[in-house]
Amino acid sequence: VQLQASGGGLVQAGGSLRLSCAASGRTFSMLYMGWFRQAPGKEREFVGFINRNGGSTYYADSVKGRFTISRDNAKNTVYLQLNSLQPEDTAVYYCAADSQQIGVSARLYEYWGQGTLVTVSS
Repeated sequence: VQLQASGGGLVQAGGSLRLSCAASGRTFSMLYMGWFRQAPGKEREFVGFINRNGGSTYYADSVKGRFTISRDNAKNTVYLQLNSLQPEDTAVYYCAADSQQIGVSARLYEYWGQGTLVTVSS
């Protein structure tokens, strides 16, 4: 499975971005998808995940109510909508996938994209 994340950029506090992660190499609808982020000097942290048919999502408390994960299985793409961005949201955002399991630990995901940088200015 190859994952290609895109959509990062520089945005002012309070702004929005939508990240995309395009998957190839496997039937996308069979993949559980997650989003993680890593800020400079910090460990990678869980952002949220979505199940195979998009009917269930789960978010970290730090982003709940501001970020939304969705997927389009016809387009082999998962999205992360980031609203009300704050400087502490600055990080490289990674999409991840696994065909068997899903959860908040990065160790559960076998496949990873290259990351896309989100920078939020104050």
